[in-house]
Amino acid sequence: MIVAVDGRIDGSNSQEFQDGFEKTVGDDERAVVLDMGKLTYISSSGLRATLLLARRLQRQQAKFAICSLSPSIKEVFEISGFDRIIQVHASREEAIQAVSA
Repeated sequence: MIVAVDGRIDGSNSQEFQDGFEKTVGDDERAVVLDMGKLTYISSSGLRATLLLARRLQRQQAKFAICSLSPSIKEVFEISGFDRIIQVHASREEAIQAVSA
């Protein structure tokens, strides 16, 4: 499954992002790619929501990857260390390949 996000994920909508993701991604999913190519901003609450989603997927033994980060979003992931917790790929194709293996 591929989930694409755009705009911003911050304190005003991180819970909505998390709830929407959880409704979209069922308990039987085994591979999920989160495409952040159109994301312009992510706050600490957005990172927290992303981490909670990654943990949920890990509990259900699903593979999870994020892709297409803009340079500024990629920097946030690197500074926070999230790129060492969650697989990050340059393109959607690379992420799909990684979760399909």
